[in-house]
Amino acid sequence: MSVDKIKEMVNHPSHYSQNMTGLEVIDIIEGQNWGEGFNRGNSLKYLMRAGHKDPDKEIEDLEKAEWYLKREIDRLKREASENAE
Repeated sequence: MSVDKIKEMVNHPSHYSQNMTGLEVIDIIEGQNWGEGFNRGNSLKYLMRAGHKDPDKEIEDLEKAEWYLKREIDRLKREASENAE
C-alpha cells in the first residue's frame, strides 16, 4: 500500500463521509458537542488494538491514535483561546 493511501486511511477515510451532508462523522459529532471524550476514547482504542486486531495494520492503528490525540489537543487549545477572549 502506498504512503499516500495509508495517509488517506488515517486522515480522511472515504467511508466516514458517505452521508447526505458530505461531512465526516467526526465533524458531525463535534458540531453537536458530543465530542468530549470521543477523541480520547478513539485514541485509546487504536493504541490498545495496535498489532492485535490486524498485525499488518499496527502502524496505521498507531497513526490513527496519534491523529485523534492531536485533534483533542487542538480542540482544547481552541477552547482555551476562545475562553481567553
